[in-house]
Amino acid sequence: MRRRMILASLTSLALVAACSGGETSGGSEGGESPDGGGELTPVRVGSLPIVDTAAIHLGVDQGIFADHGLEVDLQLAQGGAAVVPAVVSGDYQFGFSNVPSLLVASSQGLPLQIVASGNSTSGDPDADIGGVLTSPDSGISAPADLEGRTVAVNTLNNIGDVTISEVVAQDGGDPDAVEFVEMAFPDMPAALSSGQVDAIWVLEPFFSIAKGDGAQVVMHNFAEVDPDMMVAAYFTTGQYAEENPEVVEQFTAAMEESLAYAQDNPEEARAILSSYTEIDPAVTETMTMPQFPAEINADSVQQMADLAIEYGLVEQEVDVEALLP
Repeated sequence: MRRRMILASLTSLALVAACSGGETSGGSEGGESPDGGGELTPVRVGSLPIVDTAAIHLGVDQGIFADHGLEVDLQLAQGGAAVVPAVVSGDYQFGFSNVPSLLVASSQGLPLQIVASGNSTSGDPDADIGGVLTSPDSGISAPADLEGRTVAVNTLNNIGDVTISEVVAQDGGDPDAVEFVEMAFPDMPAALSSGQVDAIWVLEPFFSIAKGDGAQVVMHNFAEVDPDMMVAAYFTTGQYAEENPEVVEQFTAAMEESLAYAQDNPEEARAILSSYTEIDPAVTETMTMPQFPAEINADSVQQMADLAIEYGLVEQEVDVEALLP
């Protein structure tokens, strides 16, 4: 695959390899548990102001984490690249990141451990949480048509270009002939309209916005690779998990309950978005929401690890078993 940069530079997770130490304590002061049975353990969690993190916000709002003895301080980072180093350094005890980023970090020797699922695709290859869009007059109607074309992704060498490449290959095209360029999601619609790029890969809410402006769907790459793909996960470091097994157990149990609640109450998951995102309420009402399965999909992580090798995301096979709990 040919890749070049537009409007942003690729942040290497290798820069955080030096952050192997640091205090990983959740803190010494906390609130009182709801039943008055003791102090809550404070933990800082690196999260993102996106649709994918609705479950943890809902869990905090519903008191699920407090019920499990935790006082959660959600730290909203502007991008996933900031979360991994903050967890490794001990600034956060837990974090949220997409699976490929965790695989890359693990391949670089960072001792990360997944503790809970984050979110999954909608399961519908015809109406997923994101996909590749093009203009009606582009001449692109199928994934293989992306050969020799430029496709904007928000981050190079990550979940977007890897899954797009796989769908192009499945359609009989040559993924090496696709030119990926890096661009922020909000800048993509204008770049598509002006002809700066031939296609864009966006996630909700930008996916619904772009479709509303007339862009046409080429593929739903997540769901077409795997309708049950686990897109992201919550994680900590191996050191923190070893030194604080009870806290990790509490967090995992609370996160699983929060995911199940979000899955069973999709309208509440949709409504919580207004508390931590700036998505237009009109878009929120109609956009496709992800699934929030409570269980970690180990097969999906392994599949992504295989694709990471195949498409050059990592140079060596990642020990998936070491990354999983």
